[in-house]
Amino acid sequence: MTIITNARFPGSARRVDIAIKGGAIAAITPAGSRISATATGGTAPIIDADGRWAIPGLWDCHTHFTQWAQTFGRLDLIGARSASEVMSMLRNHLEARRNSPEGLDPDVFVVGMRFRHSLWSRDEQPTLAAIDAASGDQPVALSSADMHCGWVNSAAARRLGLTVRESGLVGELEWFDAYCKLDNAPGAAEETLELIRKAESDAARKGVVGIRDYEMAENVDTWTRRFSAASPRPRDANDSAWTGIDWDGSFTHGIRGLRVEAGVYPEQLEDAIEAGWKTGVELPGSDGLGHVGAMKMISDGSLNTRSAFCSMPYSDIFPDFYGTLSYAPDQIEAYFHVATCHGFAIACHAIGDEANTIVLNAAASTHAHGSIEHAQMLKPADIPRFAKLGLTASIQPQHAMDDRDVITRFWANPGGIPYAFKALHDAGVRLRMGSDAPVAPLDPWMAISAAVFGTESSDREPFQPEQCLDARTALAASTAVGRDRPEPGDPADLVLLDRDPYAVSTPEEMRAMPVAATMLAGRWTYSSLHGE
Repeated sequence: MTIITNARFPGSARRVDIAIKGGAIAAITPAGSRISATATGGTAPIIDADGRWAIPGLWDCHTHFTQWAQTFGRLDLIGARSASEVMSMLRNHLEARRNSPEGLDPDVFVVGMRFRHSLWSRDEQPTLAAIDAASGDQPVALSSADMHCGWVNSAAARRLGLTVRESGLVGELEWFDAYCKLDNAPGAAEETLELIRKAESDAARKGVVGIRDYEMAENVDTWTRRFSAASPRPRDANDSAWTGIDWDGSFTHGIRGLRVEAGVYPEQLEDAIEAGWKTGVELPGSDGLGHVGAMKMISDGSLNTRSAFCSMPYSDIFPDFYGTLSYAPDQIEAYFHVATCHGFAIACHAIGDEANTIVLNAAASTHAHGSIEHAQMLKPADIPRFAKLGLTASIQPQHAMDDRDVITRFWANPGGIPYAFKALHDAGVRLRMGSDAPVAPLDPWMAISAAVFGTESSDREPFQPEQCLDARTALAASTAVGRDRPEPGDPADLVLLDRDPYAVSTPEEMRAMPVAATMLAGRWTYSSLHGE
């Protein structure tokens, strides 16, 4: 048993002791009572929280975790404001890699991520000629920020079996397939596992204990291998993250720092059913940290690629264009039916208002349960249907910050309400929050800040302030338990904060929320504390 003493809950001055036993919260008592410590003869390790604020462990409920991890090692283009800037960054990246001690194999793919051409001027859009001139025969593949299109050079197109036009862009399903092939390149598996470990450590420093992973891959097999690849990590007395902290020696250097729910895509559903998988089944070798997630389906495109399926035409395209569906409505319904009959929850991407209507209709007819992912634009009549059908709205508040300028450009005449966070909450809909990393950084404090303040900067007016959430609701939506404070019986997934999240008054403060320690199943995955 371990006792965390002198902790506070957000918005409260009352101090409590939290008893941890067997990976769960055994008791929460007034500070100083030491009931649990007395029961163990006073031998329980005691960690003094010194008045820090304790919250349940945070979850990112929508990630593409492999792609997010790869941002720790691949060319990140999120700051580029034009095609010219991207090409300049690419040239510098290629030169640096060629001049590095390892050099650059001319046959190795150079991959870049997170360019946002929807924000660039019309004369600064991607072209095949530009990327060919910058890269030559080195195969180069760049993924857009929303991952719904890619920009490739001729060398990469040949190797990936793609036919590209003058823009060099590859869209939607064709790009999804091509991008997945990049992970099969020589040496990619070893590099990816190391980057996964870096991303895992980064998540722990932000208070994250769990993710829902919707990577377009054989996720169940992939995460089973990752958990199995973990190797024992000895305690290092010089490691400041562990100094003075009681530690049972069971922590591993591999994939043991996150809970993972691994999504299954429709194309993998039949094989998953035959293998006996269904939502909630534990992944072998994960020690209870990994489970099979929902069937993840993509019903339509995205706003930035102007392919989200809407009831009104996009405002900058002639002739009128309404976006596209990835599957016909009857196909969506058929997959929902199969998933539901075989024990799978659904997690269906729907961004445009018409796509959301179609997905809600399919859920109603099949009695599917689970979530609609993104739900970025909703017809007013569809908002209460989420609660009526028992569906969760899985939202990514940072997308509203990234898209606020694009919305006025592409959705000038919307058929619904974009980013209707407060309207969904007021209708009794359960909210679940995440990042869609790497589309936005895997950082729950960024999502919470966006949901609460509606802006990234105190110098800019909030976007749709009527749709902002209160801090308590946003924090609860970022946890697995749906609450802003732990209770006895909960898993011992805890975060200690150096600030009260309800006392901050600016988006900058919320985004910089200082995490002092993160505990997963009773083990510290990150800590700057000193034990007694």
